[in-house]
Amino acid sequence: MNAVNASGGEQSLGPTARRMILGSQLRKLREEAGITRQQAGYNIRGSESKISRLELGRVGFKERDVTDLLTMYGVADADERQAFLDLVKQSNEAGWWRKFGDTVPTWFTDLVGLEEAASRIQIWEPLFVSGLLQIEPYARAIFSHGRPEMADERVDQLVALRMRRQKMLARPDAPRIWAVLDESVLYRQIGGPKVFKQQLEYLLEVTTLPHVSVQVLPYCRSGLSAEHAFALLRFAEAELPNIVYVEYLTGAHYIDKRDEIEKYSRALDLLAVDAETPERSRARIAKRRQEI
Repeated sequence: MNAVNASGGEQSLGPTARRMILGSQLRKLREEAGITRQQAGYNIRGSESKISRLELGRVGFKERDVTDLLTMYGVADADERQAFLDLVKQSNEAGWWRKFGDTVPTWFTDLVGLEEAASRIQIWEPLFVSGLLQIEPYARAIFSHGRPEMADERVDQLVALRMRRQKMLARPDAPRIWAVLDESVLYRQIGGPKVFKQQLEYLLEVTTLPHVSVQVLPYCRSGLSAEHAFALLRFAEAELPNIVYVEYLTGAHYIDKRDEIEKYSRALDLLAVDAETPERSRARIAKRRQEI
């Protein structure tokens, strides 16, 4: 059976990951049947670009579309068809982040879902402590642009979302987090000295967890491997491709092309080599905390 078994080990996957797996499986069926995206799109009253978006898991699935595609691809077994349709329902379930409503930009929701499914998250951050490792007042200072006293309901919601995302670090199957921070992050006192000292204390605390590592990249090697922040998410499920997340002021790019992924992966390798070891990085963080 090609479809993910709803009662199997993938039960912990969220709707975003399930959507991507479903799209990947439908793509394999289409290619095995020798059918083009254009032909498949016409069959479901859509376009070639719609099939492309479905196969990449970028949009939700309609049961009618999947039923028609399965018929076109020659999937006749009733149990196999039902497994696909069960996956359609699961991929359309509302993730926990939906309760934040319009506060969460549409381009950001996929990241939240992918983080939930990732087995390893590698991060390069030249400006701030990574969002997954921030304390509440530090995050509030960022979202309020340094004016926490002026924070409105939207800022409250964004901070609450960031704190909720971090709950996955306490899961028994928590993803491996590996973050490289530029040394300047240790001197950029977001939120003021008191808040920033608390943030450094939290970094020292969270990096005692076996699945969390932080490396500090010294000034002398800053910017040599990568100029902007990004995250590389890796997954245990073979159907899920590695994905690079690059955020900009009004949106984000999700990169899944193999050759581009390889370039970001090499950049992370170079950053890891240039940065201090996790142990020496902890010592730098502790020293900086004492200086404040």
